[in-house]
Order: sequence, then structure tokens, then C-alpha cells
Amino acid sequence: MPSSLYVPILLAGMIITGSSNSLWSKWQDMQCVENCSDPNPAHHVLYEQPVWQTLQMFLGEMLCFLPVIYTWLQARQRTAPVFLPSDLEEDVHEPGKIEDNCEELRGWKILLLWLPAACDLTGTTLMNVGLLYTPVSIYQMTRGALVLFVGTLSVIFLHRRLWLYQWVSLLTVMAGISLVGYSGSLIKDVVRSTLHLSGTDQSEPEVTKVLVGVFFILFAQVFTATQFVVEEKIMARYSVAPLVAVGYEGLFGALSIIMCMPILAMPSIASSSPFFDLPRGWDQLVNTPSVYQSGIAIAISISLFNFFGLSVTRHVSATARSLTDTCRTLSIWIVSLGLGWEKLLFPISLLQVLGFSFLVYGTFLFNGLVNPPSFLRRPLVLEETVGGEAEEGEALLASQHLDDTAALPVDLGQSGYDVLPKDVRVHAQGVSSAED
Repeated sequence: MPSSLYVPILLAGMIITGSSNSLWSKWQDMQCVENCSDPNPAHHVLYEQPVWQTLQMFLGEMLCFLPVIYTWLQARQRTAPVFLPSDLEEDVHEPGKIEDNCEELRGWKILLLWLPAACDLTGTTLMNVGLLYTPVSIYQMTRGALVLFVGTLSVIFLHRRLWLYQWVSLLTVMAGISLVGYSGSLIKDVVRSTLHLSGTDQSEPEVTKVLVGVFFILFAQVFTATQFVVEEKIMARYSVAPLVAVGYEGLFGALSIIMCMPILAMPSIASSSPFFDLPRGWDQLVNTPSVYQSGIAIAISISLFNFFGLSVTRHVSATARSLTDTCRTLSIWIVSLGLGWEKLLFPISLLQVLGFSFLVYGTFLFNGLVNPPSFLRRPLVLEETVGGEAEEGEALLASQHLDDTAALPVDLGQSGYDVLPKDVRVHAQGVSSAED
């Protein structure tokens, strides 16, 4: 049983590590790596290497193997059966576990995790490109569009059912994304006008840059949503500990980048875009202490964020993890304002607040964390049954209707793996204790 301080530490750790991941990535993008002594800031070359940043993320995911290895070594010393982190604190005598009906993922079948790793690689690289053009708060909020794409792909490929209130929630998320992107472009354009009046000119309008960045981030969510769908297909058939799966995805993603390095290092490809000039990026990385130090911080924060996120879901609830992720987005916005990376301009900033509110409400409504309006609620067949028929109706509701309803990951982070505590079951209106 965790102590009274254990849960607050997990929640604080998830907020801190999740926020620091995005903030460190944006700070790394702002580092000057070439022509830094030139008095004209327009000649400075900043660190713009999304592929190397994606490799940092995969290295951080590989660090999730450390608690697994530690548990394995401890088990060998005690000559006891090996329990992976997701199996700890589980009741081995509890009947009806879904995992017991799943085949263990081992041998060559582990290579199936290369498919979601490839989606993760593509999506993360595109998001890193988008982060170069957008403020970090806009970047984090735009990633909330993930629920829209996961919901759509769940209907198409997983044959899930979306109720009317869930479709309305997806439209609400889309409206929030539009407001966030529009407000961000307006703020950047006002800042650009101020710089122009002070004598600093820029060749490309800031509105165009922000909208291009938002497009890259939105397009990346298609690959991230595909990653979630593929992961769910794999986890429905095979059993694997979440930390182990995240570690393997990090390994396969890192190997994919390493195998692509000879191709990306070809002069014809490297000269086409600075984003894929890997030899130049390597020189910038190793010769700039602030870049490789922030890279280490990014890798560590990603591994700790995965650990804290899974621990929060196991020891508290999936609802708490979703609420904590919302606090993470707010903390990123507050810190970026405090560091001077962004400006609060009225009344333009009110659009960003309104868009973020739409994002949060739409996501919570989709995941059942808030009750939908009365005219959008789906009919409950249990109210029309009595006695034994009510119990039969409840069983059908739990086994049939919920299986046909899309259940999305509550975390908008780097990976789609998640766990539910053993004393929690899913109801039509949300998550409740098994003792209810």
C-alpha cells in the first residue's frame, strides 16, 4: 500500500517531467550553434535537427528497460519468479484476467513492436519540425488533436462505436485547435510588427510560420493515432509489460534512425534541407555543450515521464492521469510566459484561453470524465429492466456496448501504452471502483 506522500510525489513527478520534456526541446531549438559571435542576430544559426531530437526521445524510452533489469536482477538474487513492473502488486489469484487469455509476446513476435515504433518515429520527427515554428504552448495544445484522429481511426479500423456526444466532443476539440492556432499566429504577428518597428526585419511573416508549424503538428497526430491503433491491435492479442513495450519501441526506433543515417548523410539529401543534414547536426550536437546537455535532460525526462505516468494510472486512476496531463499543458504555458518566450497580449490571448478550454472540455467529454449535456446522452437500457433482467442488461452493457465504444488513451504523451488499477472497472459514464 503506497504511503500518503507516494501519490502526490507521482503526480508532481508526472507534471514536472512532462513539462520539462517540451520546455527542454524548445530551449534546445533556441540554441545558437554557428556564427554565434556575429553581432547581427539574423546570421546566427540555431539548432534545427528534428531527427537527432527524435533519437533523443527513443534513447529516453530505452531507459525504461532499467527498472525491468533491476527487477530481474533482484529476482535472480532471491531465486524467485521474475515479475515485470506491470505485474507488481497484482493479485495472482484474481480470476477473469484478460491477460491470462493473451499469448506472451516473445521471440520474433517482439518485432511487431517495430510497426508502432516506425509510426512514433515519423510522428515525433514531424512534431519536432512543428516545434521549430510554433511557441511551446501552442505546440503542446495542438497535440490535443490526437483524440480526434484516434477516435476516427478507432471507428474505421477497430470497428468501435462513437456516440453522438463523442462526435460533438471531437468537433469541440477541432474548434479548440483552430482557436489556439489562430491566436498564436496573431500574437507572433504582433511581436513581429514590434521587431520591425525596432529595426529587426524578417523575410517570412510570423503568421505563415506558426500556421505551417501547426500543420506539421496536426499531420504528426495522424501517425501517432496510427501508433495507438496498432498498439491496441498488438496488445489485444499478446501480453507484454507496458515498460517493456516502451523500451522495445525505443530500441527499434533508435535502430531505424541509425539504419537511415547513411541515406540521410548523402550530399544530395543533406543539402536539400538542414533538418536532415545529420553530419552537420552531429557536429552541432557534440561541439555545443548546451545542446548535448539538454539532449541528456530530454532523454531522462521522457523515461521518467513514462514511469510516472504508468505509476499514476496504476496507483491512482486513469482519470487522475488525464487531469494531470491538463495541468502539464498549463504549466508549460505559465513557464514559457515567465521565461519571456511568449507574450500575453489582450484580447488576443483570450482566444488562446478559450481554445484551450474547448480542448480540455472536448477531451474530457470524449473520455467520459464529464457528463454530456442531457440532450446528447445516450439512452440507458438498464432503466427499462427489472429484477434479473436488470442484471442481465448490465452484463450485456459491460460486455457488448462498451466493447463497441472507442476507449482512447488519456495521456497525450509519447506512448500509447497504459494500465488500469486492478480495483477499477469501466462504466458507461466513466471510471469507478470495483467495490461500488
